[in-house]
Amino acid sequence: MGTHSGWHTWGGPSTVLAPDLVRKPPLVIARGGFSGLFPDSSQIAFGLARQVSLPNVHLWCDVQLTKDGFGICAQGVKLENATNIATIYKNSSRVYQVNKVPTRGWFSVDFAYEELANNVALTQGVYSRSNRFDNHGFAIISVDHLATQVQPPGLWLNIQYDAFFTQHNLSMTRFVLSVSKRVKVDYISSPELALLTAIESGFKPTTTKLVFRFLGRNEIEPSTSQTYGSLLKNLTFVKTFASGILVPKDYIWPVDATLYLQPHTSVVADAHKAGLEVFASDFVNDIPISYNYSHDPISEYLSFVDNADFCVDGVLSDFPMTASEAIACFAHDLGRKASSQAKPLIISKYGASGDYPGCTDLAYNKAIADGAEIIDCPVQLAKDGTPFCLSSENLTESAIVPKDVGGIFSFNLAWNQIQNLKPAIANPSTEYKMFRNPKFQNAGKFVTLSDFLALSKNAKSLTGVLINIENAQGVRVADAVNEVVIKAGFDKQTSLKVMIQSSNSSILMKFKGKSNYECVYKADGSIADGPDSTIKNIKTFADSVMQLWRSTHLSSWQKLMVSSPISLIQLPDTKEIGA
Repeated sequence: MGTHSGWHTWGGPSTVLAPDLVRKPPLVIARGGFSGLFPDSSQIAFGLARQVSLPNVHLWCDVQLTKDGFGICAQGVKLENATNIATIYKNSSRVYQVNKVPTRGWFSVDFAYEELANNVALTQGVYSRSNRFDNHGFAIISVDHLATQVQPPGLWLNIQYDAFFTQHNLSMTRFVLSVSKRVKVDYISSPELALLTAIESGFKPTTTKLVFRFLGRNEIEPSTSQTYGSLLKNLTFVKTFASGILVPKDYIWPVDATLYLQPHTSVVADAHKAGLEVFASDFVNDIPISYNYSHDPISEYLSFVDNADFCVDGVLSDFPMTASEAIACFAHDLGRKASSQAKPLIISKYGASGDYPGCTDLAYNKAIADGAEIIDCPVQLAKDGTPFCLSSENLTESAIVPKDVGGIFSFNLAWNQIQNLKPAIANPSTEYKMFRNPKFQNAGKFVTLSDFLALSKNAKSLTGVLINIENAQGVRVADAVNEVVIKAGFDKQTSLKVMIQSSNSSILMKFKGKSNYECVYKADGSIADGPDSTIKNIKTFADSVMQLWRSTHLSSWQKLMVSSPISLIQLPDTKEIGA
């Protein structure tokens, strides 16, 4: 068993280690720098990655060779995909064999380094990302420039197309051996076995590690004519020429056709047992990930670096800041309460309504499990007077309503009819093809206010509940709420704060002054820049104010809080963020 450096997962040491492996915190490898924002491999992308990532971030350079033998950093062998070369050298496209496939494009082998560095500008190569930085003249840079001018904490060179450059009488072997004598190269990766075996004798694993990059399982490795899937079964062979492997993340956590995780594979454990480091690739923030992660890339990283069974040795990401945040701030100690000067309340929105239909038992239990301090219940009244939790009195917004039902509003149906409806998850971002947890889109059961309070009382981690009263039957609802709250004993208990929220001052006045209630005024527009008398008037019926983010001007609020102290709670503007 190797020596551990203190990097443990929830289950302790992450996996069985070969004697020559020492567990260290996972590396963050910035693919082309911060390529999720700026053009891949631009100096500004590399520079930003250095500034916002872990101190030991490794900068990844996809190496292409020019016809005069210079190594440049460029995304892909076809330069027109991420540069403006097609407009600069309009008649210079060629057709070449790339991995035995005839391919038309603009290739570095047809240009001298100075032609590219002085005339061609980098652009965003992922077309779904912003092109805002495409016309800023970011120059193509060489490997030497990256090493000496950007001075990365770690340098990772990826050689993706060795066979292609060999066809054009350009030697990647000669280049990497030469450049490593001028600058420090920490890692060299390639999906081509022939290159790694050719350069193996020229490097010591203590200074430069060689990494075999796996492509798709059914793709053919050109040197052996074997699939990468078959090579994965022979990791002891890979160990003879490499110190590690770089695999697509779905080699480790497979995802099915419906975007749900499958059980993790044994790739990490098998590789570590063979004495190989394991790096995972394909991490981005801006394409759909498994629904298991609730659209949260932090959660995805944590599943690779902080689980009970294994920990990868590094992640390759277009967004290195997110990867760094996951490793530095969230790994190991998610249960630890962050220390900070300000500790804002975490209030759910209809429970965990991004994971389950809002205001259902599943949504509330998930919100509690996720660490919400206060869970919320927007109260509606059924036809028989039963108060229950639902985001709107319009049932079609939160449930599947049969066509033969006479009404679509809560006050048209008795509670026994409402509780038999199928809940429906909210999908506010369908225009962007983003959906929430479709497997559970109709899961859970609606709950009465009484059930909600009972659930809250049994949850030891909660500090309070927020009861929202917003509809035409407001005063009648307020009376029903008061009756249920008293019956549940919340008017006398002190362990849970009871917050009553409304945009109707007359409703709040019914609860104002009662010792166990905090009245929250929901402001529709910005009132921060109004006269002091406005705040003083609000103070007569409310203890705090809830406003949308776009309506809040903190400097104005700070001025008003001095003259008339009042708590401020902010809510996101759902129209702006689609939440």
